[in-house]
Amino acid sequence: MLSKIPIDLEKTDEKDIDREILRAGIIAELDAINLYEQMAALAKDKSIKAILLDVAKEEKTHVGEFQALLLNRDKQQVEEMEAGKEEVKEEVGE
Repeated sequence: MLSKIPIDLEKTDEKDIDREILRAGIIAELDAINLYEQMAALAKDKSIKAILLDVAKEEKTHVGEFQALLLNRDKQQVEEMEAGKEEVKEEVGE
């Protein structure tokens, strides 16, 4: 099942719109990655499987592009991401 964008972009405050568009883009790309990887796992034809996994890899690049833009525009997101990394390091040592 594909995700629903959790916000109505047309009703989003103008000062927040670009960040929310980037978040919606990340959601869409993650959905695509999941879909292509699930289909690849089911595919019987090795060529189809390879293409699906290659396309999924490209979508991961798109996630990185959107995330880089988001981190450039949302300093709180940067702070929370760093806090999350520290929590993981404390919990699992990585």
